[in-house]
Amino acid sequence: MTPTATETQGGSTNDSTDKWNLRLYIAGDSPNSRAALANLEQLCEQYLPGRYEIEVVDLIKDPVLARDHQIVAIPTLVRKLPEPMRRIIGDLSNADKALVALDLSCSTPGKP
Repeated sequence: MTPTATETQGGSTNDSTDKWNLRLYIAGDSPNSRAALANLEQLCEQYLPGRYEIEVVDLIKDPVLARDHQIVAIPTLVRKLPEPMRRIIGDLSNADKALVALDLSCSTPGKP
C-alpha cells in the first residue's frame, strides 16, 4: 500500500443522503495503517457496497493536519456522513465493535 493524501474508493450514487463519507488518518505504510484500510474496505464492501467514499490522510506526509483536525492517535477513522460525525481509533480489526461504532450494528449486509 502506498497511501496518498486522498484515495477515493467505492461507487457513487446520485442520492447524497445515502452516501457514507469516511476519512481514515494513518501514519505512512505501517502494518497498522494497512490493516485499518483493509478492514475498513472490507466492512464497507460488505455493508455499504457502492455507497461509500474513503479518504485516506497520511499524517507522515502532512503532520500539520493532525493538530488541525485534532487527531491524537492513529489510525483514526472519522465518519463525516451520515451525521452525526463519529471518531473511531484503532485498526478496525474487531468487526463487531467497528460496526457498533459506525452505527452499522443493526444493518444487514448491503442494507444499512
